[in-house]
Amino acid sequence: MADLFGLSARHALVTGASSGLGRHFARVLAAAGARVTVAARREAALAQTVESIRASGAQAQSVRMDVTDASSVGQALTEAESQFGPVAILINNAGVTMTRAALDVAENDWASVIDTNLKGAWVVAQHAARRMIDNATGGSIVNIASILGLRVAGGVAPYAISKAGVVQMTKALALEWARYRIRVNALAPGYIETELNDAFFVSDAGKALIRRIPQRRLGEARELDGPLLLLASDAGSYMTGSVIAVDGGHLVSGL
Repeated sequence: MADLFGLSARHALVTGASSGLGRHFARVLAAAGARVTVAARREAALAQTVESIRASGAQAQSVRMDVTDASSVGQALTEAESQFGPVAILINNAGVTMTRAALDVAENDWASVIDTNLKGAWVVAQHAARRMIDNATGGSIVNIASILGLRVAGGVAPYAISKAGVVQMTKALALEWARYRIRVNALAPGYIETELNDAFFVSDAGKALIRRIPQRRLGEARELDGPLLLLASDAGSYMTGSVIAVDGGHLVSGL
């Protein structure tokens, strides 16, 4: 089973890896044996991610990448592959959000969310896939979606719309790229406890949201590890176009 889920000698690239779930995903892939490249715009924070991975004895490097800029993506991939070889696993994780009523969303607010979450995921996937095809290696692309791409909530319209786009993008690319042995799947987390949302979930509104989750609790980052490795490794070799929700039953609750 360790071999089935193992990523030994594979090069994995994680976008949005300067903090939060991106940093966590990078550590999980490294622990499974991958050589990991972490990418984001915040270079100092990336250095901390790399340091923590190397301290565990695994291989890691960082590249600066703006996922909304195709030239930045191309340059970052070239730099990453010059050290660790062709990218075999892409974790398309970079994303932003905002909380604002739909009527109050300004055009630049909309563009910021859609460009990062949807356009950015598209640009990175396309660049990575071209290289996988040119190298005839195939690979696995895991897009980080959200349960808000499958349901809606108030105050996060651009985010929900962008993640719904990521879900459909996952299916469209899976269909077209299967012939090249590139698998494209999505991981759709529910509400996961991180340092970024601690304050909200101790508020009355946050506690009310938790009560609507059938398991009556937030998820932990570690509970995404198994689904992530399933999609990234040979354990999921016959999976493409799949969207895996990890949400404590939130989607099926209808609440």
